[in-house]
Amino acid sequence: MDTILEARLHTQQKSSQNGRETSLWSSGFGMKLEAVTPFLGKYRPFVGRCCQTCTPKSWESLFHRSIMDLGFCNAILVKEENTRFRGWLVRRLCYFLWSLEQHIPPCQDAPQKIMESTGVQNVISGRAPGGAGEGQVPNLVKKEVQRILGHIQAPPCPFLLRLFSWALLRFLNCLFLNVQLHKGQMKMVHKAAQAGSPLVFLSTHKSLLDGILLPFVLLSQGLGVLRVAWDPRACSPILRALLRKLGGLFLPPEANLPLDSSEGVLARAVIHAAMEQLLVSRQPLLIFLEELPGAQGPRLSALGQAWLGLVVEAVKVGIVPDALLVPVAITYDLVPDAPRYAHHASAPLGLWTGALAVLRSLRGWGCSHRVCVRVQLAQPFSLQEYTINARSCWGSRQTLEQLLQPIVLGQCTAVPDTEKEQEWTPVTQPLLALKEEDQCLIRRLSCHVLNASVASSAVMSTAIMATLLLFKHPKGVFLSQLLGEFSWLTEETLLRGFDVGFSGQLRCLLQHTLSLLRAHVALLRVRQGDLLVVPRPGPGLMDLARLSTELLPAFLSEAVGACAVRGLLAGRVPPEGPWELQGIELLSQNELYRQILLLLHLLPQDLLLLPPCQSSYCYCQEVLDRLIQCGLLVAEETPGSQLACDTGRQRLSAKLLWKPSGDFTDSDSDDFEEAEGRYFRLSQQSRCPDFFLFLCRLLSPLLKAFAQAAAFLHQGQLPDSESGYVEQLFQFLQDTAQEEGFFECADPNLAISAIWTFRDLGVLQQTQSPAGPMLHLSPTFASRDNQEKLEQFIRQFICG
Repeated sequence: MDTILEARLHTQQKSSQNGRETSLWSSGFGMKLEAVTPFLGKYRPFVGRCCQTCTPKSWESLFHRSIMDLGFCNAILVKEENTRFRGWLVRRLCYFLWSLEQHIPPCQDAPQKIMESTGVQNVISGRAPGGAGEGQVPNLVKKEVQRILGHIQAPPCPFLLRLFSWALLRFLNCLFLNVQLHKGQMKMVHKAAQAGSPLVFLSTHKSLLDGILLPFVLLSQGLGVLRVAWDPRACSPILRALLRKLGGLFLPPEANLPLDSSEGVLARAVIHAAMEQLLVSRQPLLIFLEELPGAQGPRLSALGQAWLGLVVEAVKVGIVPDALLVPVAITYDLVPDAPRYAHHASAPLGLWTGALAVLRSLRGWGCSHRVCVRVQLAQPFSLQEYTINARSCWGSRQTLEQLLQPIVLGQCTAVPDTEKEQEWTPVTQPLLALKEEDQCLIRRLSCHVLNASVASSAVMSTAIMATLLLFKHPKGVFLSQLLGEFSWLTEETLLRGFDVGFSGQLRCLLQHTLSLLRAHVALLRVRQGDLLVVPRPGPGLMDLARLSTELLPAFLSEAVGACAVRGLLAGRVPPEGPWELQGIELLSQNELYRQILLLLHLLPQDLLLLPPCQSSYCYCQEVLDRLIQCGLLVAEETPGSQLACDTGRQRLSAKLLWKPSGDFTDSDSDDFEEAEGRYFRLSQQSRCPDFFLFLCRLLSPLLKAFAQAAAFLHQGQLPDSESGYVEQLFQFLQDTAQEEGFFECADPNLAISAIWTFRDLGVLQQTQSPAGPMLHLSPTFASRDNQEKLEQFIRQFICG
């Protein structure tokens, strides 16, 4: 408490000295500039530019710089001005009149065209491998095709769409304060749609409401009726029938049958034909690239990859010349259905269950609990252009066991110059039906688009507040100090090219955020005019940790670099050593590169989401640049070495002197060995230790869960099934959290990530048995010595 009071007095003294002037880098490093107030909209970074490496033409042609002049709109705010009529009666019926005036283009699905398509006819006639053959009765085959097609889609009903839009508009206004949409991004998408290519929206998946909210928002903006690829596991049969009338698409169960099954071949042919007709008619399509919210498993959706594979195959065979892919990101202050799906994610949502959930949401949230939603539309890019340019970026890859296991065991020190191959998403039968090269293209395209969606996601106020309370002030902070910390972290987020999903006065914004988090935060009045904000100890910290992951992409590079620096200093300086002692050590660039690469290989690909066109070494340089820009690392010349800026006495070797002018097979920098003379120190500025510890703590839940999983290897009961061992490890994480207080590590998703990473690393091996796949310890890590080496390797990156 004394420390907190001293911090409060220090804050009050500083505020009285500086007055209204604040520091852009209030963490204590960097230049002091004029204050930027992001809450009033004076500075908004543009997010969502497509990849200049893979899609340079789209990067240049499908972006318009004037879009930043346009502001935001509330997609669910409908007034009298939004209708063609005026008057007191219109003001009371504006929702109904607005739904009647929505333009719903005719979406006549053509079953006859699907029946006459080449793929379906080849299967019926037996010309395709695994086809039905001539012996089948044509009427029976036709009925089977109609049955499969009825399971996939149905013609949208305009009356039902208008009625549902009216009811949904009233529901959303009761549940949300606003649904923000950037008008400039919408204008960019409209202009791309005028090119004539079908639009395919590829979105993140934060809530079960996403499949209803996103089509409603885009319909209200004049994009027509979206076809939404739903997960059949999430809906009951009655709800699936209703969603098909509203534009939903469902993958039939026959599509997942083996490749040599005639029913599976026919179902996949019908799906291909339906997708071809959808793209030819230029109906917009929405695909979720993330798994269902609350699902335990890989982040990339296997179903989303299957639907994306259908689009890629249609463009490849020339059904449509091109398709425009639009990454979409949706973020909430708080996910409305979070308490429900966290425990019942495996149960399909029924029609009456959904209605009861709506009533509970309206009753439980109330006006004071309404949240904000932000929908971000990234820059569209050409699928045809990506398929041409992306193949040139593919290089050799190795498994995690080949890359990391010799280093963990101390058998090798050099990190192989190759990329990590880590695919956790299972491959479905529709994707297996494609060529192996196309499967690889779809997997990397999915990762690329999901990276773009996450990079364009707006950071909400609850994520910033949860990060501050969990990783910067876990023991509490005064509200007067929290105001400055919140403003500082918001500006840091904006300076890193990430947008925020809030605006308004700072004090009102904090009051709204704390009211949303009041189940996890305690407010204590210790002095007149000020409050002490303390995160509640216990399992609620896990919810704060989940919220803080929304902010992690903005600081991921610096967090990786800080943990790598901690790992490099672990063998030289004790972790509890003073900052001045750590700053004495010289860190060479090669050592930093090696340590960053080791951590990159250890971290799951689902967390990093590195674009496939970017190599790990390029990312290492980006991490190092970020650490220098934020002031944590300072360049230092070694004693007695030639200064880096002194190029007058550098001598060229004979090979370089006599190299032909047109020979670019070797770089001139190879003989200079400039990297050998580059050294860095930790900055000694007063606020650097706190910021360094803050960055390290951002990855601490994952790394601590991995370290505890390594310590659990000698206690776990193996062999066991994967689900059984996940339960064992999760129970161990919970027990450890009760003893040590690190509840942010007691997450089942972290337990799954640790087990899958250890399986890729060769610590755990999976074998087939009559009872199914079983996990057991590999002979290499059966010894306690190697298990301790693994735990020590992980713990070197943990600080604080």
